[in-house]
Amino acid sequence: MHELALTEKLLNLVLTEAENHRAQRVTKIKIHIGELSGIIEDCVAYYFQLVAGDTIAAGAQLEFVKCKAMLFCPVCRREFEKSVQDFNCPICGGLSRLTEAGRECFVESIEVE
Repeated sequence: MHELALTEKLLNLVLTEAENHRAQRVTKIKIHIGELSGIIEDCVAYYFQLVAGDTIAAGAQLEFVKCKAMLFCPVCRREFEKSVQDFNCPICGGLSRLTEAGRECFVESIEVE
């Protein structure tokens, strides 16, 4: 259910930016969502249609970009994309740790008229 609160915040951000640019209508919003964020895109899209209904963002297209989780190997000092299987480094086999990549959620761009 946290998608509802997130969607309301997203809409407020979009409407504020649109107002700052004197937009008449928001046509498209590009949103990055990390695979470890726990955010369900379909829920955001559903809630967006509900909360944006009487605003200039009503009917805006939502484009979701999935961000992959990244790992860091302290032995090799390399960053790499997390595989489904494990946390081992593909170079040295060492145990790696998660980075912040893959946990994000942010609006990359807003298209307006």
